[in-house]
Amino acid sequence: MKPIEINDTNFEAEVVKSEKPVLIDFWAIWCGPCKAIAPVVEEIAKEYDGKLKVGKLDVDANPRTAMQFGIRSIPTLLVFKGGSVVEQIVGAVPKHKLLEKITPHLN
Repeated sequence: MKPIEINDTNFEAEVVKSEKPVLIDFWAIWCGPCKAIAPVVEEIAKEYDGKLKVGKLDVDANPRTAMQFGIRSIPTLLVFKGGSVVEQIVGAVPKHKLLEKITPHLN
């Protein structure tokens, strides 16, 4: 399962109303660290398919949602549960660090 594309239009339906926890990768095409973390985000999407919805949001194309959540540096990954942010990870961190933050919210 690949990460889904999240944008200003589908954010409410895909993230806020999701019954599963959602991991959103806020990124931009010009961001080197975003490219570095992209394969890790894809691995998590595959490994946690069915337990976690994984999406990517291009901050340049979707400034409204990025501003709404105060995204100032990218990559920033937010974990949503029940429509609210429960975790924030800033920077290209190793996979095990991401999983430490995500796993507690999977139940």
